[in-house]
Amino acid sequence: MYFIGITGGVGAGKSEVLSFLQKNYNAEVLHSDDLARQLETPGHACYDIIREEFHDDDIWGLDDASHPGKPRIEWKKLADLIYSDDAKRQKLDGIVHPAVKEEIMKRVETARKAGNVDVFFLEAALLLEEGYDEICDEIWYIYASKEVRRDRLKKSRGYSDEKIDSILKAQLSDEEFRHRCQVTIDNSYGLERGFPDVKKEMDRLLGNNGENRMIEVSEEQKAGISVPEGSELVYSLDIGTRNVVGTVGYQDGEDSFRVVAMSSREHKNRAMLDGQIHDIGMVADIVRKVTDDLNEQLGFRLHEVCIAAAGRVLRTVTTRVEMDFDEETVVTGDDINTLDLMGVDQAQRDINLDGGPYRFYCVGYSTMKYYLNGELFTNLEGHKATKIEEVIIVTFLPEDVVDGLYSAVERAGLSVMNMTLEPIAAISVAIPRNFRMLNIALIDVGAGTSDICITRDGSIIAYGMIPYAGDELTEVLVQAFLVDFDTAEQIKKDSTEKEEVTYDDIMGISHTISAKEVWKLTDPVMAKITDAVGEKIIELNGDKPVAAAFVVGGGGKVHGFCDHLSRKLGIVSERVALRGEEVMKNITFPEGVKKDSLFVTPIGICLNYYEQKNNFIMIHFNGEMMKLYDNGHLKIVDAAMQSGMDTAELFPKRGKEIHFLVNGEERMIRGREGESARVMMNGHEASLNTVLIPNATVTITGSTAGEEGSLRIENLDEFTKAFVSFNVNGTKVRCPEFVEVNGQLRPGSYEIKDGDDIETRSYYTVGQLAEFMDVEPDPDHQILVNNNVADLNTLIYENFSIEWTLTGNGYTKPEEDTGDREEDIENTPEEEKDTDEVTESEPTEDSSTDDGDVTGDEKSEQSAATERTNSPDIPATPLTEEAAADIPKKAGNEIHVRFNGEDVTLSGHLDYIFADVLAKVNFDVNQANGRLALTKKNGAKCGYADPITDGDDLVVEFVDREL
Repeated sequence: MYFIGITGGVGAGKSEVLSFLQKNYNAEVLHSDDLARQLETPGHACYDIIREEFHDDDIWGLDDASHPGKPRIEWKKLADLIYSDDAKRQKLDGIVHPAVKEEIMKRVETARKAGNVDVFFLEAALLLEEGYDEICDEIWYIYASKEVRRDRLKKSRGYSDEKIDSILKAQLSDEEFRHRCQVTIDNSYGLERGFPDVKKEMDRLLGNNGENRMIEVSEEQKAGISVPEGSELVYSLDIGTRNVVGTVGYQDGEDSFRVVAMSSREHKNRAMLDGQIHDIGMVADIVRKVTDDLNEQLGFRLHEVCIAAAGRVLRTVTTRVEMDFDEETVVTGDDINTLDLMGVDQAQRDINLDGGPYRFYCVGYSTMKYYLNGELFTNLEGHKATKIEEVIIVTFLPEDVVDGLYSAVERAGLSVMNMTLEPIAAISVAIPRNFRMLNIALIDVGAGTSDICITRDGSIIAYGMIPYAGDELTEVLVQAFLVDFDTAEQIKKDSTEKEEVTYDDIMGISHTISAKEVWKLTDPVMAKITDAVGEKIIELNGDKPVAAAFVVGGGGKVHGFCDHLSRKLGIVSERVALRGEEVMKNITFPEGVKKDSLFVTPIGICLNYYEQKNNFIMIHFNGEMMKLYDNGHLKIVDAAMQSGMDTAELFPKRGKEIHFLVNGEERMIRGREGESARVMMNGHEASLNTVLIPNATVTITGSTAGEEGSLRIENLDEFTKAFVSFNVNGTKVRCPEFVEVNGQLRPGSYEIKDGDDIETRSYYTVGQLAEFMDVEPDPDHQILVNNNVADLNTLIYENFSIEWTLTGNGYTKPEEDTGDREEDIENTPEEEKDTDEVTESEPTEDSSTDDGDVTGDEKSEQSAATERTNSPDIPATPLTEEAAADIPKKAGNEIHVRFNGEDVTLSGHLDYIFADVLAKVNFDVNQANGRLALTKKNGAKCGYADPITDGDDLVVEFVDREL
């Protein structure tokens, strides 16, 4: 089955082409937009996330009939929302795009395995932008000229030229489409002429012109491969320093494996050193050629591959983990897998504590022992337990080793299905499980490294590696015989099989030498290698020799290797043996393929897949590779947690709280919430709940803390709702209670600080009352409080009676008063005629019009002197001279307002109130003539003490009083 992507500009006729393909060929067609719409409906992958993220947006309609309580998305409203809000569009894309891609890949894989269609077509608006060109077999560009597309869009959709221009401008150019797509279908006249280009490409794909028709891995039966039920074909690559060996086969029964195709190629140049890739492009080229060989043998294309890693810097960690159950529980396979994952996680944390220059990646693990309720068990599954434990050995390689392998394989057009360690793979073949009760060492001698693993008591107890192997021997022959590396390799091989070796040196001179002459040169190097291997084995085995050793790999075939290793280990030579054909008794090879120790590792890679398949997926997380246990519903948050990322980095953090007291009662204001972590998957916005895709690249930028909690005094209920009332010249005046912070009076604009002790004060001084009312008591007349002579410093409480005579001017501070102003108010109106009392006819700014007690019909809104109500227009708390002196002076602020239609500029203060304008324009209140003065700011009623800002429109007008 082919997987073909269809793309092209709007109006090119993609839908018509796909309809033609679906009707005339054995093809399946999937429109990504239709799939996205489906996933956004209740009961599907994206709905709940969208519901959570867009809950407060106006995009929701009636409840879905089959999902009560879950309203359906109204698509038109959603489109309007994301069109007008780029942040919302990015958030939606981050939810939907990854889920759509994952679902597409699932459907493609299902179609492959079912084998019911020849071609799977995918149509997507952002096919290239979303990276589908990397996973599709081919991308077809459906082309039509701009004139044709414009005509189609006008006729079919009624688009205007302006709209068509904007659409065409936003899409990729014809040149870019052609450059990035493998096939161009000219559909300018496709419908009228029967889609000739489409037919031509389908003939090419399906082999109708005489070419062999390709099939996919899911169609083994058509290729004559009979795979047993429950098994599957596996493709493995052993990417070695000298050779790349590819093997395709399947498990034929519990203890046997059948190889259906093999291919081996040598690197032409030294693209790898010591098991590590140095030239990714060259290795990718060899991998591609091996894969092509196998495709030709099989008659179908391979897409996924299993690989193994090795390298100079191999590290192992042995750790013990346990899992407790709340009650006695039957242990399942998932429980054991979870236990394995816990072991891998613990080992990862342990190795990270060591520091060092390398970033390590887990490439394999082996369970050494299982414990059931504290007792040693060989298999936990099916037993009842309250606690299970395991001792696990986890192997790590530097991340750059693993990255190089992945890059080479992906460049060759393959995706990694499973990854293990080379000695783990080799031991799967070379040492059967029933042998692992013995203390045995396996040495895989390759070209660049010699990998070691040791068994005892039924499990693998240690892994190791030394950076000496077959290439060390070859390099000696290069220098001694003046030949290139490949010729030296051939000399080395021939010396193990023939008595005489013939070769040509770089001068073109032919030589014939005995094998013993070769041995004489290689023996010292071989002894160095075996000494190092023997020492490593003894070290890994607890400073004692093993009972036996098996050698695999081409490097172990060199003369004297096994004999010298036996002497180093101090065991009889019969117990150190080269393992080859005898370990492959249960492995069936294709006709004509000779069993060889070279095939031990690639076959072991296949067998390892059956043991660990589908248990793990691999991703790149914040620049590091991770292996995650795949429980079927992995999300990005799972990767973040396994990476050790602090949960505080994932979710918005609130700023610091502030705690304070109000009249002895404890209060707390929470800090503001910060920004959530920014989550990206494969370059697109995602969320922590986005489902992970194998091999995805995920980055998370940590969340931020919000601002510290903040509150002004003017926002306290005690400030806006607590009042004290006085009877002034027979009129009831209600004033907000003063607020003291830590014993000092503070204005309403004061920012409460952590630990503040706030008290409301239920009294005024006479002077503070006058300042609040913005009036000036006449100093030549007595002030009476409750009929007793008083002065401006006399304290007055709830319902106290105050009688005074006013000058008629706005309240003016004494000359020595510094207050909260930086300069005295100038240009005040001339002093009005003294009166003994304030009557209804006096148009003073803050005199009341009410007689007697306040009622529901009071006229407080008509004058600033009437009773103040709980409204947004409460003036700031007045200050005493002492309190004002404690407030730092701030630079002046210039504002421009309009007053009664004229422009007025105020300067010299940071903040301004309505009365400041009256002082500036010398407003004469005598023009009231018994009428009521109304003050307005921007058309709304206000008081004389209300704050004003730049651009405000202020008005004072006089209206007749209501009788």
